[in-house]
Amino acid sequence: MAAVLIAGCGGSDPRQDENEVEADYPVEVTVAEFPPKQRLAETTDLELAFQNTGDEEIPNLVVTIFTGDQKADGPFNIRSEQEGLADPNRPVWILENDYPKVLEPGTSADDLDSAPTAGAETSSTNTYSFGELAPGDTVRAVFRVTPVVGGTYTVNYEVAAGLDGKAKAVTDSGEQVEGEFVATISTKPPAAAVDEQGNVVSPNK
Repeated sequence: MAAVLIAGCGGSDPRQDENEVEADYPVEVTVAEFPPKQRLAETTDLELAFQNTGDEEIPNLVVTIFTGDQKADGPFNIRSEQEGLADPNRPVWILENDYPKVLEPGTSADDLDSAPTAGAETSSTNTYSFGELAPGDTVRAVFRVTPVVGGTYTVNYEVAAGLDGKAKAVTDSGEQVEGEFVATISTKPPAAAVDEQGNVVSPNK
């Protein structure tokens, strides 16, 4: 994995994709995981991995995430239609501090707590920049989230090869690389039992 991770843009710094070339870059989604059944306040991981399947280096692997049919201010927020709200953005999941993180080869999600942040934020609250990706290389990103409201929601992701809209990430058929997860968040407390030692335990433990 040879992704050069780039911190957020803005301020007086030059634009990250100031000289972006208009081109298509083949990208394959090799991992797309997010539990379809979740429980309120129980932390879980959304994992996405992308491989550069082309012959040229991707200048900047970029992922945009949004929840619902329209983009809110934040990847795991939805926009409320209620009138008179000072802020229409409402969180469905809370993204953990220092996430997303990149899962290095030979490691698992259990190693992420001690891993440094990917530093992938951009000036857009929904878009994450993972930098250059050489041919054949893969970047695997983990977003650790905690659901805060119940219901069924769709989380969408879109992939690009740059921030300026000229460099595109495409499938074998030439379409934009994108996908979605449908997750149902239950508000019911987990069933519990008492073991022989008198401890309250979940039945799946």
